[in-house]
Amino acid sequence: MSYIEVIIESIILLLCPLALYLLYTIYKKNLSCDEKDLGFEIAIISSLYFVLRYGTCCYNDYPIILFDIPLLICYYKRKMSLAVFISLILIIYETLFLGINPLFLALEYSSYLIVYSLFTKKKLKPINVVNYFIIIKSFMLSLAVFWFISPEKTYLSNLFYIFTIIITLYFVTNIIISIFAKGEKIVELHNDLQNIEKEKDLRRSLFKVTHEIKNPIAVCKGYLDMIDINDKKKVRKYIPIIKDEITRTLVLMDDFLDYTKIKIEKEDMDLIMLLEDLEDYLEDLFKKNGIKAEFNIPDEDIYIEADYNRLKQVFINLLKNAIEATDSSKKENIIKISLESDNEFMKIIIEDNGVGMDKDTLNNVSEMFFTTKSRGSGLGVSLSKEIIEQHNGTIVYNSVKGEGTRVIVTLPKEINMA
Repeated sequence: MSYIEVIIESIILLLCPLALYLLYTIYKKNLSCDEKDLGFEIAIISSLYFVLRYGTCCYNDYPIILFDIPLLICYYKRKMSLAVFISLILIIYETLFLGINPLFLALEYSSYLIVYSLFTKKKLKPINVVNYFIIIKSFMLSLAVFWFISPEKTYLSNLFYIFTIIITLYFVTNIIISIFAKGEKIVELHNDLQNIEKEKDLRRSLFKVTHEIKNPIAVCKGYLDMIDINDKKKVRKYIPIIKDEITRTLVLMDDFLDYTKIKIEKEDMDLIMLLEDLEDYLEDLFKKNGIKAEFNIPDEDIYIEADYNRLKQVFINLLKNAIEATDSSKKENIIKISLESDNEFMKIIIEDNGVGMDKDTLNNVSEMFFTTKSRGSGLGVSLSKEIIEQHNGTIVYNSVKGEGTRVIVTLPKEINMA
């Protein structure tokens, strides 16, 4: 095996446990500091074992001294206790297998510890400390080669060996530390991105809760404002509606305990019944706001597979937006709800002649947190879109500023029992 192949083999043996450690920290969530330290210690000791056990000696029977690199990484990471432990292992190994005097080795590795302590107080960068260690290693290796390893070799031969080893140790150490440092930065970036995503999910959840609970509460308030306790007919009509809205609020709160995704529970439902319920449900609110509502729906049953409450949530939001978009300058405000059907899809179309949207607003209307309302959350449209998409449908907005808005909700016509 050539000298270059020996170097590459040693780099691989050293890096593999460190790479596994970094992967572990990425995919093992919520690691404590103690767990991370334990993982690092296992990785470093494994690197040392692999390079001592499986590393190849080359170059005129001289050992390639790259097994000091795990020790330098310990100092680079400021792990003094682990560095002392590895130093003891190296002293034993070099005494038994290289024939070097243990007192000489104790002096060498003690020098590393002393230098580390001195330079730590001066707050030197870790990579600079490593470079100073390589200088010490150069001096100690020179003595070891001439006194213990190969005193019978020529001066030039030993000098060339020392020069080769030191240059190799310097570049390989910096390469491994550089790769490991970049790997740690990637891990930190990955963890930061995960934390950002968690915060975004939490923020979305809070906005969803706020927005979706606000709608039924607003409906309850509207009917409470209109209720007349002396009018028994209105009391009997409004109280069940208010009760249903309170129930829906409780359901929404339960749903948002799991804030990562809206739950959809599909069942066979009559789309016409849903629209008729909406017509009765919002009739008095339309009247209160001076809006003429036209429900152009067929007198037949149209069954689809969907979540009744979620679709009701979507259409209440769309109709609420249409109500809020009325143009006070117009003589008559109209909201039309109609159906179109083909063999595969049902289209529910909601049109108004309100203020409409400009091109920029229309392009961003589906973006989460985008709103033109002073007190809006910017979640209604995005949540409606999410619900419709989970029904394998689409929601499309067409609007002209000053003329009105047309919303087309398309749902798959999976069941037709008309």
